[in-house]
Amino acid sequence: MFAVVQIGGKQYKVQEGDIVFVEKLNFEEGEEVNFTEVLAISNNEGFTAGNPTIEGASVDASVIKHGKDRKIYVMTYKSKKNEKRKMGHRQPHTKIQIKTITAQA
Repeated sequence: MFAVVQIGGKQYKVQEGDIVFVEKLNFEEGEEVNFTEVLAISNNEGFTAGNPTIEGASVDASVIKHGKDRKIYVMTYKSKKNEKRKMGHRQPHTKIQIKTITAQA
């Protein structure tokens, strides 16, 4: 059984027990989270797609920890102006574990 759920403006295909890195969420570590924007579910009865979401479907997860991705470097350069700049960025993320996927019967 899997579900396609929208978290933080992005879509993730998740199964029960999966560990997923998502955009930073404003929840404490160890807290339970319920996502209701379920776009599609596939189970023993078949595949169900929402329009745009499935009513009554939800995905329960728990927050494991917060962190940052590895640093990426960006260079800006302007020719003939002796202007260049190196910038770095570390995107914050939240590590969550999917507990249960619930579909309306």
